[in-house]
Amino acid sequence: MYLATTDAAATARVTRGRVGGPVLALGAVSLVTDVSSEMVTAVLPLYFVFQLGLSPLQFGFLDGLYNGVTALVRLAGGRAADRGGRHKLVAGAGYALSALSRLGLLFAGGGTLGVGAALAADRIGKGVRTAPRDALISLSAPPDALGRAFGVHRAMDTTGALLGPLAAFALLWATADAYDAVFVVSFCVGLLGVLLLVAFVPGRAAAPPHPQEPHPAPRARARLLAPLRDPAFRRLCTAAGLLGAATIGDSFLYLLLQRRLDFAVSWFPLLPLGAAAVYLLLAVPAGRLGDRIGRRVPFLCGHAALLGGYLLLLATERGAVLLVGVLLLLGVFYAATDGVLMALAGPVLPPAHRASGMALLQTGQALCRLLAAAGFGAAWTLWGAGPALVAAALALAAALVAAGALLPGRAEPPRSPQPNAPDPDAPPLERRPSRP
Repeated sequence: MYLATTDAAATARVTRGRVGGPVLALGAVSLVTDVSSEMVTAVLPLYFVFQLGLSPLQFGFLDGLYNGVTALVRLAGGRAADRGGRHKLVAGAGYALSALSRLGLLFAGGGTLGVGAALAADRIGKGVRTAPRDALISLSAPPDALGRAFGVHRAMDTTGALLGPLAAFALLWATADAYDAVFVVSFCVGLLGVLLLVAFVPGRAAAPPHPQEPHPAPRARARLLAPLRDPAFRRLCTAAGLLGAATIGDSFLYLLLQRRLDFAVSWFPLLPLGAAAVYLLLAVPAGRLGDRIGRRVPFLCGHAALLGGYLLLLATERGAVLLVGVLLLLGVFYAATDGVLMALAGPVLPPAHRASGMALLQTGQALCRLLAAAGFGAAWTLWGAGPALVAAALALAAALVAAGALLPGRAEPPRSPQPNAPDPDAPPLERRPSRP
């Protein structure tokens, strides 16, 4: 009885405390890195479509291709991180590669091949670091506070996404459109992110108390697809994949807004800032809400908000209502889904598979979004923007219904044949009642 009471008190103290130092340090690293990254990526849709004259189909293929590169290397990054618990080392390699890609942009001299190679290197670096970083976050927070931890991290990450385009705009204004200056400053800022990771992020994250977590056999631990043996994780991957396959890229939404409202293309790079501001404000509240009522609800509601954005583009012609409404709903979508999905996955995955499992989940979702981007681009080219958006809205509505059936509710009973396996949405005290 005494031991159970002591465990409960310790868990309560951890849960009610502030977000831990490792999570804040990783948030600072992501903030700085996103400033570096967004300085050079905010204008890519404008550059590809308006300056190079690519068709929506070609842009959809390129957009999906870069996301696909990120997705595929996540598997290698997750597997490498799980071997010996080298999460920090693998994440640091990814951050360093992204920083070095800015020098590639500097030396590319405007050549299409060189620019493409530099952007691919940036995407590879992002893919390598994402799963180990999220695994470090999930291993540094108690299971019933994962939503808050990921919310804080995503809020700090989004702060960088907000500051990056503003910094690029200020540099171009101060240097009379000297893009080389943007690339040099972006490299220096990215290097600062690597130094912060080395100095302030612990090398190994201790797993939170989880005495009932099943430990996989050595043979299963060595296999990349081992996390998919868990039925709950398979359902989560399937639901995320279905929703990802019905999610068109942000860039398409911004292009639709520009064509509908016909504003000057010079304002185009500022569109992501509106959605990012909403994301920044709501990321932590969405994570805390998921910790309290179950993460399934905000995850599904976030996709419902995205569906609302599609419908608003189809039904509204008025400028201010359309612009503010779409950006608001897009920000709500990311705030309620990005970190919440990782918080859903964390308790389902044992520490030995944490990075690999998250990489599998992220890769499956990203590949489905690649197909969605290419499919929407093809539909836009063949049918026009309106019919393509109608098809996307119908697909997302169907995916929401299917995902709602796949994702378990908060009170789902323990699974067989592992009667002690944790419920991913239940706090630890609900999973392990004390016994006299």
